[in-house]
Amino acid sequence: MMKFLLFGFAGALGAFSRYWMSTAVKDALGRESVLATFAVNLLGCLLFGLFWVLAEEKRVVPPGAATIVLTGFLGAFTTFSAFVHDSNRLLAQSQTWPALGNLAGQVVFGLLALQLGLWAGRNLWS
Repeated sequence: MMKFLLFGFAGALGAFSRYWMSTAVKDALGRESVLATFAVNLLGCLLFGLFWVLAEEKRVVPPGAATIVLTGFLGAFTTFSAFVHDSNRLLAQSQTWPALGNLAGQVVFGLLALQLGLWAGRNLWS
């Protein structure tokens, strides 16, 4: 039960942090700036890489804590960091084509899924 509470707390903190950082960037650069998401995604990737090394290579962060931070906090902060990590893992395993397919596929199909969702929301519900 405690693990679920910690995941929930970490997720809430990640979501709050995303909102705070996005708002701060938009306030500084203008409401229509896409750099808010860009900044969140870059920071998420940096933090994911840092925590991954500290947990998996340096072993200075307990595995349970790393899971809560990587999945809970960063999962709510941004899933882009996990997307980039998965692609990097494929590249590190010399699986170039699957990595490029993952990168291009998630972007292209993500855009298509967004368009489908926008269409469905506009046309199927009154």
